[in-house]
Amino acid sequence: MAFITRCWSKARAELSALLACALLGGAVSVHAQPVAVDVSQLELRRQGEAVELNVGLQFELPGPVQDALNKGLPVIFVAEAEIYRERWYWLDKRVASAQRQMRLVYQPLTRRWRLSIGSGPGRPGESAGAALGQTFDSLDEALALIRRFVGWRIAEFGALEAGSTHRLEFRFRLDTAQLPRPLQIGTLGESDWVLAASASRRLQPESLK
Repeated sequence: MAFITRCWSKARAELSALLACALLGGAVSVHAQPVAVDVSQLELRRQGEAVELNVGLQFELPGPVQDALNKGLPVIFVAEAEIYRERWYWLDKRVASAQRQMRLVYQPLTRRWRLSIGSGPGRPGESAGAALGQTFDSLDEALALIRRFVGWRIAEFGALEAGSTHRLEFRFRLDTAQLPRPLQIGTLGESDWVLAASASRRLQPESLK
């Protein structure tokens, strides 16, 4: 009986080790590294009474994302910009925010690509702005517009306080939360669907030209 008990204990220990290895392997896939998105340009400028942002991004679409697009499934990219006034005595104060949503879809009947760009809610309770749509003959032409923002109005210049240091926070991502529900489940833990980038810079209102 003692011999049987020892064998059973050893078997249970080996089984537990195997299960631990399996769980660890699953955890590695869940925390897979995202697809690289480089922010090659992040430039603020003043245009009249507005603050505009120019952004340049460098990335390639992974194969699974391109396959989904070729099947006519829409893919949505989101860009967010926030400006904070730095305060040494308290938490930094957010003085402006903006969001841009870019919906890309392939239209099999016309064999063209449609890109709709709209302003999302900048603050809780605000409604999204109307989307402007353009059509392109190729995917590369549509992606060129997603990879580069020119003259994106993100704030009123009057919201910035003269003599204070401010910080721009920029974020860009592929929004898997807006994919069809079955595809959302299928992309969990898949690094090919994690396109994301972030960048920041400090500024003085007086330096904007």
